[in-house]
Order: sequence, then C-alpha cells, then structure tokens
Amino acid sequence: MEKSDRASTPKPWIQKHAQKIGALIFWVLLIAAYQWYAISNQLSPLQVVQRTLTFMQNGAWGVLIYVILYAVRPLILFPATFLSVAAGFVFGPFLGVIYTIIASNISSTIAFYVGWFFGEGIFNEKTLKVSETFRVLDKYARRMRENSFETVMIMRFIFLPYDAVSYLAGFLRIKYLPFILATALGSIPGTMAFIGFGASIETFDGVLPKLNPVTLGFSFAIFIVSIALSRIFKKREIQTSETSEIA
Repeated sequence: MEKSDRASTPKPWIQKHAQKIGALIFWVLLIAAYQWYAISNQLSPLQVVQRTLTFMQNGAWGVLIYVILYAVRPLILFPATFLSVAAGFVFGPFLGVIYTIIASNISSTIAFYVGWFFGEGIFNEKTLKVSETFRVLDKYARRMRENSFETVMIMRFIFLPYDAVSYLAGFLRIKYLPFILATALGSIPGTMAFIGFGASIETFDGVLPKLNPVTLGFSFAIFIVSIALSRIFKKREIQTSETSEIA
C-alpha cells in the first residue's frame, strides 16, 4: 500500500519541471552574458555585425561562420535583419539569398524546438482544467495546428519578429513540416528584400551609406510584393475558415 501510494503521489512542480527550469536559467545567463559583453564594449547590433564582416569575407570559412552565427543568434536574441543585410553586402544578391535561406531555416528550426521543449506538457487536459487562460491558449493552439502552413506563411510575409514566430510555433506544438515549409517559402520575399538592401550598400563604415538606386529599388519592390502576398493568403485563410464553419 505504501509503495502504491508513493507511486501515485504527484511530484512537486519544481521537481517535475527541473529540466526546463535548468534550461531556462542557462538560456537567461547566455542572453545576459551577451548583453553584458555588448554593453561593456559599447557595441550596438550594427557594430557587432561590422566586427564580423572581416570574418565573413574569408572565403568558404566566411560562409560557414556566417551560417553558424545566423543559426545560433536566436539563442541570444540577436536581430536577423542586421546579418541578412550584411550577407547582401558581403556575398552579393544571389549568393546572399542562398546562404541566408539555408541559415535562416536552421535558425528557425533551433528556435522551433526550443519552443517545443518549453511548451511540452502545457496543453493537456489536466492543465486546461486549472485556468481559463490555458483554455484560450489551447483554442489558439488548435487553430494554428489546423491551419499551420497558412498561418506561419502569413506571419513570415508580414515580417512579424522572425524568432518570436518560430518560438511560438514550437511552443504551441504545431507540426514541424508545415512550419518549416511555410518558413522556407514565406521568408523568401523578406530575405530577398533585406539582401537586396545590403547588396545596394557601397560602403559599410558606420556612417550614412552610399546606396545603389537600382538594387535598392528592387529591394523595395520585393518588400511590397511580400505585403501583397500576405493579404492574399489572409483572405484565403478567412474564406477557408468561413467555409469550414458553414460545413
């Protein structure tokens, strides 16, 4: 009887979530360490990128360094935009887009599974009985699961914070395949826009840069196309939802 009672006794909350607490503490310390380094050296994100330009221009090793930096930057909440612009400046519009698509899909995968890890066990029946808030979250999670591809695609098209979307998708436990496909396709216009802007920069020395008007115009046109695509997919999602409700 005593053994069965012990087996049925629920574990304390701290013990049950010890791994997540430890991982969260480590993650916070990692972010704090980067912020401390940046602040103590008076480095803005732009200045950090400027310091990495020399390494990025180092042939094949530069490409590898860029991909690795881009892949792990969600863990320190470093903005993707600055690295994307730098890639356009260093690698040019064509190779910059290819390298950034590869790197961004790796980084979004890392962020997705970090969110997946922390979201595990949140949306289950036992938890949902505790709070109305969790019921609302579960309702939203089911909606994202049912329309994962369209929802993530729209989020990418309208330039919502890149890493926040990845973390949220993982946290809400949507399927990985539709997430990564929507990310890969939905990020192309934005990637081309930022890479195009980087490629239009003729000097990158911390002052107002001299820009190539043709490349800059192309970048702006891609940005407009991305916004237009988001509206098209949004209308399609609304029509699909209305049809399913009627059915």
